[in-house]
Amino acid sequence: MVFLDKLINMGILNNALTKEGKKIDKKHAEKETIKLKEALYELQNLLFAGHKHSLLIILQGSDASGKDGTVRHVFSSMNPMGVNVKAFKAPTEEEMDHDFLWRVHPHVPAKGMIQIFNRSHYEDILVPTVHKTLSKERIERRYEFINGFENNLLENGTIVLKFFLHVSQKEQTERIKERLTIADKNWKYDPADKREAPNWDKYEKVYEKIFERCGPKIPWIIVPADHKWYRNYFVAKTIVDTLKSLKMEYPSR
Repeated sequence: MVFLDKLINMGILNNALTKEGKKIDKKHAEKETIKLKEALYELQNLLFAGHKHSLLIILQGSDASGKDGTVRHVFSSMNPMGVNVKAFKAPTEEEMDHDFLWRVHPHVPAKGMIQIFNRSHYEDILVPTVHKTLSKERIERRYEFINGFENNLLENGTIVLKFFLHVSQKEQTERIKERLTIADKNWKYDPADKREAPNWDKYEKVYEKIFERCGPKIPWIIVPADHKWYRNYFVAKTIVDTLKSLKMEYPSR
């Protein structure tokens, strides 16, 4: 697979499913994920109490890559008062009457808060590029606007973690089929998922460009997501490691 090979060559997707040279199995990863979620609860409290930093988590990926599942499994231990989730769908008529970042700005996290974007402003590059609804010139400027937007968040004390959930085309096909045949998943089926499937290669090429153009300062984190148990472990561990690096302490009175 050309796309995956390129990620490996870029050094983004090295040692997947391994830890310190040893393969991580499902049982071990699930036990570790429970511990990581307990750590996330404590770290979230520190973030909220310290009121110095905020955390923006961006989840991108193809249809059925597991964005909803990641939110449900990784963040379930957190205090609802300190975390918000925003799912970005196709722009409404009102949103299209403004600049493309207009709908994003109100949802950036305040200090002490964690904000999760299920899809994000990157959809405003992906979809117009694949479906050719905007000129190349306008799309090129959007890369610059997004970099400026994210750099502004950094300067204001917001940590930005950008996760790309990478599933194989075969796994995506199986998950879309499940949505048609399994009762508790049928509600998630969207005919648009099937319509977009033939555009797999086109979307991958746009993602490659996004990783290159919107990556150096705030690098993309590529998550091997065919195995849901590993996806949850990987994302949780990355967030825990990031928050621990802040060396936060509870403020004294």
